[in-house]
Amino acid sequence: MRPFDERYHTALEDPDVRTGLTAFQRGWRESRDAAIADLEAQEGRSFDELRQELAAIKDDVIANWDRYLDEFTANAEAAGAEVTRVATPGEANELITRICRDAGVDLMVKGKSMVSEEIGLNHHLEAAGITPVETDLGEWILQLAGETPSHLVMPAIHKRKERIAELFERVLEREFPPDDIDRMVKVARTELRERFLASGVGLSGTNALIAEGGSVMLVCNEGNNRMSVALPPVHIVTAGIEKMVPTYADAMKQVRLLGRSATAQPITVYTNFVTGPRPGQRQHILLIDNGRSAMAEDPEVAAALRCIRCGACANVCPPYGVVGGHAFGHVYTGAIGLVNTASHHGIEAAAGPQSLCVSCGACATVCPTDIPLPTQILEVRRKVVEARAPAPCDRATHLGIAAFGQRWLVDLGFRAAGIVTTPLRSDGVTKVPRWLAERPGLRERVGWRTPPAVPLRPARDRLKRGKLDEPPRLAAQPLAGRTVQLFLQCLSDRLAPDIPKAAAELLRAAGADVRLPREQHCCGLPAYDAGEQDAARAMVRQTIATLEGVDDVVTPASSCLAMLKHDAPHLLRDDLDDLERSQQLAGRTYDLISYLTAGPGRLPAGALDDGDATPVTVHRFCQASNTLERQDAIERFLRDVAGVEVVPLPEAEVCCGFGGSTSVRNPELAAGVLDRKLGCLDQTAAPILITDNPGCILHLRGGVHATGRQVEVLHLAEYLARRLPGAAVRQATA
Repeated sequence: MRPFDERYHTALEDPDVRTGLTAFQRGWRESRDAAIADLEAQEGRSFDELRQELAAIKDDVIANWDRYLDEFTANAEAAGAEVTRVATPGEANELITRICRDAGVDLMVKGKSMVSEEIGLNHHLEAAGITPVETDLGEWILQLAGETPSHLVMPAIHKRKERIAELFERVLEREFPPDDIDRMVKVARTELRERFLASGVGLSGTNALIAEGGSVMLVCNEGNNRMSVALPPVHIVTAGIEKMVPTYADAMKQVRLLGRSATAQPITVYTNFVTGPRPGQRQHILLIDNGRSAMAEDPEVAAALRCIRCGACANVCPPYGVVGGHAFGHVYTGAIGLVNTASHHGIEAAAGPQSLCVSCGACATVCPTDIPLPTQILEVRRKVVEARAPAPCDRATHLGIAAFGQRWLVDLGFRAAGIVTTPLRSDGVTKVPRWLAERPGLRERVGWRTPPAVPLRPARDRLKRGKLDEPPRLAAQPLAGRTVQLFLQCLSDRLAPDIPKAAAELLRAAGADVRLPREQHCCGLPAYDAGEQDAARAMVRQTIATLEGVDDVVTPASSCLAMLKHDAPHLLRDDLDDLERSQQLAGRTYDLISYLTAGPGRLPAGALDDGDATPVTVHRFCQASNTLERQDAIERFLRDVAGVEVVPLPEAEVCCGFGGSTSVRNPELAAGVLDRKLGCLDQTAAPILITDNPGCILHLRGGVHATGRQVEVLHLAEYLARRLPGAAVRQATA
């Protein structure tokens, strides 16, 4: 496996990766959602109910491994198989090599097996003078190209037909027109059929091991797996011990979700149950641990063992759509690879790809076994921070997070930056001189996204009591007599003060007495995302102490709400007192849209309809959709309360690419995700884009400005404040 940085930059330089994967992700999502909807109708239950049922089955196996392994072994051996448990890849490779040598075999045909990739079997066999031949079409293409799989289910998904035709012409020394896919498939079938007939050993993976019958379940869309199992006189099965299910009925529950989650099919073409060897054949089943037992003992990652290798987490991952599996994973790709790689291959192998995750949470919404992947990824990221000998960039991140925890230091730094960059400030952005912007290190960061202006005065200065004008009054006063603590959010306070200022004006117009706790700073999300959990806990505790009380807490940042409601309880789980305090705070904390629609600030229909009918479109902050389970709340509010036309934004809930530290450490990745979002924006032709998270605002504004698009990017608070009574007059005289 090449170093992460090399894999990352190679992927960025290959235009086929991004073009092909983006089209695939979009097509898969539409087909998958339709397939799941059909399943829900058939079963009369929701996807969540179905996947929780499968998760419970897998959890039962993890909790009772020895019992189920013993049951499977006894039943498989009774059917004629030879079952061996092995602890390490080295043991597995040595055993497989010995089986081949004992059989006098120097050619092995392989059905698809990610476990064989995990243990590095092909390299070991080749070193021993045994030729392994991949017979899955995608795997065979990659073997010819000298590459590894980039997807759990579709290993060559990153390959375009033109590249495959070139590869076949070079290796097979024949002409292959790139549009004649049928010819390429037929030639592959002919080439592989000769190997099937000549091989003495066939190897397969497994999708499930069924304890009650000692059976191996194999699911695939090609007939090659069946021939790898049935034709050779020796059949070897490589299986991770987590593949166990108790009964055939349980296996069927997995089948119902696997095909729909993997390829959006109701069921794959071939579903085979192999119980023992055929007459005259020997069957060896290797049950491989390789870190799985240790995973089961770790409550933070044990649920990852539920994985049925469908690849859905990669299919919805925006970074995966930009760089593909070779950069995003080690052997296992997608979000699951960010979790289990550390257990199978060590923390160093898992370290590099961690920086690619934007923490959007999309992976958790489609996982058919309900694995809490976003939380698990952050736990592995914590282990990376704690275990690695830090590289210079890691030390810089650690020092930066430590410094960010000091409110006075952050205040001083941003005020100084505001003064220094004053000559570069223009129309809300910092115009970096060309000679500076083209320097290595800056070119990747400012060529595609104009940096925001750093104001001289943060929001906390602009919102001091006694210095605010008397706000206009809405006819409806749902907040009359109510006190609201405004939690600014660190980014909007320092880089976008107009956002909290507009939020305060809107709340006051609805009758609230808005208070601004002076000691507030940061909810801890930047530190948590960076894997610096000690620093994150300190910031969460400081926030709890600052906002404690009986007042409503409202923030213009949905990311802060997600942190306080979803992540803080996880961070503070070992301190019952702090956990209770965090839950109390979360219970009375709202972001702006939830306060105005589901909280005390509910406004009646038409309350903000000022007659301006200019259409708008809405980007849904990804964590609000995926973690807070919010759907079209902003769109409905704008239509009902503001009376405005909302043009649907394609892929509205897909991440814009900000991703906190991801857009700093891997700016090329963030640029690719942003480009996809801006392409969707172009389809709406709307002149105004609205969202409700400051990080998204700064990211989208920077991208819109750098590309010259004539679109105004506004926070929901800014847009609504413009529609208050007399707002146009106040703006004109300001």
